[in-house]
Amino acid sequence: MMTSRDDDTWFDDAAGPIARPYTITGGRTRAGDLDLQLLSLVVALPAPAEAATMAPEYARIVRLCQRPLSVAEVAAHLDLPVPIVKVLLADLIERGQVIYRTSQPPSDTPDQHVLQAVLDGIRRL
Repeated sequence: MMTSRDDDTWFDDAAGPIARPYTITGGRTRAGDLDLQLLSLVVALPAPAEAATMAPEYARIVRLCQRPLSVAEVAAHLDLPVPIVKVLLADLIERGQVIYRTSQPPSDTPDQHVLQAVLDGIRRL
């Protein structure tokens, strides 16, 4: 830990640069109209080498998402709040640099009566 004698402020060298999450997203807190959920899978389309021309946060996501990861995993790896990661991912999705797939909502599961009718039909065979 370092201490300044001039103004009695302190910071921790190990903490790295201090930036409020909203500065990373330009003050945005929502991912637009995209339905990104914690379990939504994301994968980057550009190769890691192409990330060199991107802003640091976007480059980290592209390098990290060379294989499918959930939004929650990306947030954990980046050590950023999930809403911030969703905004960053939404930017990359809108640019066509990341694709995503959201899990099927529970309401789309087959009806219990239909499953029972299928099972009964199979048993009669």
